Amino acid sequence: MAEYGKKRVLGKVIVLLLLIIAMAGGGLVWFDYLNVIEVKTLLAPFYTLINRVGRTQPLSIADEPLSLDRERLLVREEALDLQRLELDKQKQDIKSQLDELEQMRQELEERQKALDDRENSINALVMATEDKSRNVEQNARYLAGMPPANAVGILAALDDQDAIDVLRKTEEIAQAEGTTSIVSYWLSLMAPERAAELQRKMVGRPSSLNLN
Repeated sequence: MAEYGKKRVLGKVIVLLLLIIAMAGGGLVWFDYLNVIEVKTLLAPFYTLINRVGRTQPLSIADEPLSLDRERLLVREEALDLQRLELDKQKQDIKSQLDELEQMRQELEERQKALDDRENSINALVMATEDKSRNVEQNARYLAGMPPANAVGILAALDDQDAIDVLRKTEEIAQAEGTTSIVSYWLSLMAPERAAELQRKMVGRPSSLNLN
């Protein structure tokens, strides 16, 4: 009876050991499948026994860098590509800005040239006016210094505006020097129609020169 009890206990122990071994083997297979542990060499006979091919890792080339290094290189290459794209965009923006600045420079040069031409024209006009004013003053003094009949003959040969400029300048010189103007006497020596026409224009038409 005692021997029978021992056999039953021994049988249970064997069954439990087999169960433990089976569970351990199954755990190893599962962990190997999840790539948690590496037991391919140990489990190769088992896979052969059940006609299954064990999971294998891809062979790595001896000179190929580690996966982490490859990832870092890829990240760096992507970063460099982004930097190149950004630099290209910045270059394009700078080129566009330079083109705009060049266009603005050309426009400013054209405006400056137009202003310079206008200033030159004004200066030339002022100089011409000043020269004419000096000439009119010189003619007025010259005519005032000659016999009135001769002066009237010269005035009669001038056109109306030139004659009016000389007459006005003569009056201005007389006023500035505090002397009597000879203009009225010159007009009295002219033909009445010409004298009347000049007097009418002197009153109704502003001076063409700044003879101050």
